[in-house]
Amino acid sequence: MSLSVVMSGLLTGHASADPAPQAANDGSHIDRVVPIDARHSTVYVYSAAMNRVIAMRVMHAADTSAPQPTLYLLNGAEDGIADNGVETSWETKTDVDDFLSDQNVNVVTILDGRYTYYTDWAADDPRLGRNRWTTFLTQELPPLLDAQLNASGRNAIAGVSMSAGAALSLAEDAPGLYSSVGSFSGCAETSTDPGRRYAQAVVLSGGGNPWNMWGVDGSPGWVENDPSTPANLEKLRGVNLYITAGDAGDAAAGRTNAAGGILESVVSTCTHELQTRTEQLGIPATYSYTPGGQHAWPYWQDALHEAWPSFGKSLRG
Repeated sequence: MSLSVVMSGLLTGHASADPAPQAANDGSHIDRVVPIDARHSTVYVYSAAMNRVIAMRVMHAADTSAPQPTLYLLNGAEDGIADNGVETSWETKTDVDDFLSDQNVNVVTILDGRYTYYTDWAADDPRLGRNRWTTFLTQELPPLLDAQLNASGRNAIAGVSMSAGAALSLAEDAPGLYSSVGSFSGCAETSTDPGRRYAQAVVLSGGGNPWNMWGVDGSPGWVENDPSTPANLEKLRGVNLYITAGDAGDAAAGRTNAAGGILESVVSTCTHELQTRTEQLGIPATYSYTPGGQHAWPYWQDALHEAWPSFGKSLRG
């Protein structure tokens, strides 16, 4: 079932190398590292919280003679490695490798977590399993990769679509972990409509039960995990924020019938609301709206290009 179909219904009221030695006290550990070439590898990390191994693609920094920072990239709901083994990700859909090839930054692309919102779920899901992504991405993974990559401990994170709001939430849940956050084409306001219906549509489109994520409508988890509430936004003060969306005008006026344009119209409304909130709170953030921009990888590639100068500066300290 496609996200656009589920979203439409909800908005209308319907619903093989040797294992590496790094390990953590909780049992999380690097399961294995599979080299691809001199700069790339696939790293498999066992998450004790989720009791399974998570795959990620790593591009090593150009200069490994000294500790370097790390950029974490999160995919959209339908990306990563599908059940048929086909991968769609930052690696396959953008020029991230070429763009950052001469930069002294480790780039880590998470290849798991489809339809999960990269959050800690309230309950296990029959289809999507046990999800403790906040725990994994903020507590289990960073120290393991820092040791594996000889990284500097300075990090940035960027997400698209489903993971755009998740990137904000992860930074809020781990103050000081990320110096920069990129939120591209996301709907951060998840505790009220339309953002709540958008989040539920994402989970449903992957066969999951949205109530297993943060509880039924009205459960406190929906507010607690909403990155756009004033209490949560305050945790982003001092973080370099780069937030993008397509301009709602073209899609809202009916000048495009593409599903990507319709979704981006919703995203644009959410993003303008987020901008209002950060401005009211006096929290600095850069917002960029692309005229006619749609919910698609070419626009997210451009967003990373736009964000990188400020990201690179923050990662150097």
